[in-house]
Amino acid sequence: MARKNPSMEAAVVLHLLVMAAWCATAAFSAKPKVCDKGWECKSSVYCCNDTISDFFQVYQFENLFSKRNTPVAQAVGFWDYHSFITAAAVYQPLGFGTTGGKQTQMREVAAFLGHVGSKTSCKDPLLHAPPRTGVLSLMLSVCGYGVATGGPLAWGLCYKREMSPSQSYCDDNYLYPCTPGVDYYGRGALPVYCPRTSAAQLLGRDPTPSPMRCRNYNYGAIGDGLKVDLLNHPEYLEQNATLAFQAAIYRWMTPMKKKQPSAHDVFVGKWKPTKNDTLAKRLPGFGATMNVLHGDQVCGQGPVDGMNSMISHYQYYLDLMGVGRQYSGDNLDCAEQEAFNPSSTSSSTT
Repeated sequence: MARKNPSMEAAVVLHLLVMAAWCATAAFSAKPKVCDKGWECKSSVYCCNDTISDFFQVYQFENLFSKRNTPVAQAVGFWDYHSFITAAAVYQPLGFGTTGGKQTQMREVAAFLGHVGSKTSCKDPLLHAPPRTGVLSLMLSVCGYGVATGGPLAWGLCYKREMSPSQSYCDDNYLYPCTPGVDYYGRGALPVYCPRTSAAQLLGRDPTPSPMRCRNYNYGAIGDGLKVDLLNHPEYLEQNATLAFQAAIYRWMTPMKKKQPSAHDVFVGKWKPTKNDTLAKRLPGFGATMNVLHGDQVCGQGPVDGMNSMISHYQYYLDLMGVGRQYSGDNLDCAEQEAFNPSSTSSSTT
């Protein structure tokens, strides 16, 4: 019977211990590190980066929206920094303002607010023209599509509601599936499209309750995402600034359709264009965020005012935040991009 070699046994044991330690280390390292940053960002790998309040503070918010509480504004006292940060805290663990390095994080906040500022801007009647109507609320097309016509860059967040809603908001493409005469959250019936009436125009609608009211798709979809009945109570958005910011950020972070990117995805580099996207000139950058959020209302139309207004606000905010417009990124505009989701009007004319 062969005698055991103690040194060989020791070597085998040592080898097994080393292998076990390596496997344990590999298994541990395979799990992504998650961090907590207090109330603002919890239990996410994104929370290991700076939070938004680390690089975007009250004084910067005030600089970006310095004219929002002037007498000419229609939402005096409504929007504030605390409401924005509270709303953003819901989405920071998902990567909003917390993806990539500090510069990418700051650029995303500036890009998001660039859309917000453009869509809620008003004009100084002493220097330019009276405040324009027909301006969309902060919702980034939650109420429907609209095109800003430019204006002073310091006048964002002047509005909290659509001042002269367009009947196009009741386009059949944007009606939300529901059952007439039954609560929106009712069960047991196949969804159908609720009827509409041109007299009932969402936030600018006739205030009388009516089952015939126009049901806008975006209110229903975003209400589902926020677990708030915005379909039947869109007025909640003009009563609660935090909820309004949440709705806008939800829209920024959520794709319009399956297998399509969100505005967040196309901006921070999480989206890889397909061959069809490339042929349609859709490439990652700020321009693609306008495509995701506004489609052919501003994209594929050449250098239209609505597109230029959003770009101008974005770059202005980059400057004020200390990043600088030289870091706006590639593919800044969408002048030649085909829309991800062409509108019915566009489709009918092509």
